[in-house]
Amino acid sequence: MAKLVLALSIAFVSSAFMFGIPWLGTCSACPDSLTTTESDDCPSTSWSGQYKQFNCPDGYYNDLAGLFLNTNDDIIRSLFSTNTSHVHLYSSLLMFFASSFVLALATYGTAIPSGLFIPVIITGAAYGRLAGKLMRSIGKLENLDEGVYAYLGAASLLGGSMRMTVSLCVILLELTNNLLMLPLTMLVLLISKTIGDLFNHSVYEQILHIKGLPFLEEKPEPYMKDLTVMDVCSRPVSTLSAIERVSTIVEILKSTDHNGFPVLEHSGESVEQRPILCGLILRSHLLVLLKRGEFSSSQFCSSDFAKAGTGKGAKIQDITLSPEQLEMYVDLLPYTNMSPYTVVENVSLAKAFSLFRQLGLRHLCVVPKNSAEVLLLSFLRKHCVNYTNINTTSISVFLAMDLLFIYEWAILCLLCFVALSNCGDVD
Repeated sequence: MAKLVLALSIAFVSSAFMFGIPWLGTCSACPDSLTTTESDDCPSTSWSGQYKQFNCPDGYYNDLAGLFLNTNDDIIRSLFSTNTSHVHLYSSLLMFFASSFVLALATYGTAIPSGLFIPVIITGAAYGRLAGKLMRSIGKLENLDEGVYAYLGAASLLGGSMRMTVSLCVILLELTNNLLMLPLTMLVLLISKTIGDLFNHSVYEQILHIKGLPFLEEKPEPYMKDLTVMDVCSRPVSTLSAIERVSTIVEILKSTDHNGFPVLEHSGESVEQRPILCGLILRSHLLVLLKRGEFSSSQFCSSDFAKAGTGKGAKIQDITLSPEQLEMYVDLLPYTNMSPYTVVENVSLAKAFSLFRQLGLRHLCVVPKNSAEVLLLSFLRKHCVNYTNINTTSISVFLAMDLLFIYEWAILCLLCFVALSNCGDVD
């Protein structure tokens, strides 16, 4: 219910922004010469077009309404348009940039099917066009094209926030259909990604860490080369026998939150006799066995052990067993994975990390190399950073800090291109 209320609140605030802020816009006279395309009608009362009449009299248009009351495609097309320095005012670009920035931060991270790709393009194009307009007036460069600055602003913000290069370059070139922009696009993406890597990780990786989602980096950390898997294994290990008492299984499930348990088979009565690793049994499978309550001759099919949806699986607290059932024994071998992935204790942690990630494992069994020792079995599991429940406001603050860094050096990139433009004018 809280997620629904939050989504409705953000929808209401977004609607208030989109329909309220255009009333602050200034009416401008329609240009004398326009092309004959329908989207360039001035003033326009249709759903598309950048010369929207809105609250202006005949012969005038509201450029702020053309930015807010339009589709994302038309907004990007309007900001990327060339030879249109007269269309957008300083105040309109500034208000649209600030509104897009705030709405993107408030919306991302909530229970709304929306992303950051299009908002980042629009926000970057807004501040890029605003910077180009400032440089055009300050440097008195009449031939400077604001649409190129909008394009470069969107490219710099995309490259700095998402840290992708080749895919973004292809997407942006398809967006403009102009191969002449390839060198500038590659240069902006290279600069933005390089400078962004000096500060932090990409926006998506930060969201994974903020929400505490299990995520392993592509490469192991350098310190892992100096450690073995036994150095990071937890002790003592919660194990189960091949034929185990039901009460022991219930006790282990209640006292731990592990999702998998090694199954051992003791071949002799002597303590020095090394037990044999039979396999690995999942917590969900144990819960299915306990929920059925028939441990002598239970017949199961594969659908009984199918993975349940999020929050729909059985819990040990919901299972009630009688004292007679707790004293019974159950054979775990038919429900055990008899061939789990295992490594010896002296394997490098970096090698185990690569194996764990490339194979997409959830558990990795570690066994001792010396057969004379008693078996010590542990797991190298996907570690999830133990963050508390961080609300949308906290996520917005993290994103705001990240994007503000990006804006600072992205503007520096634009200043570099101003110098290039000046050199071009001198020649």
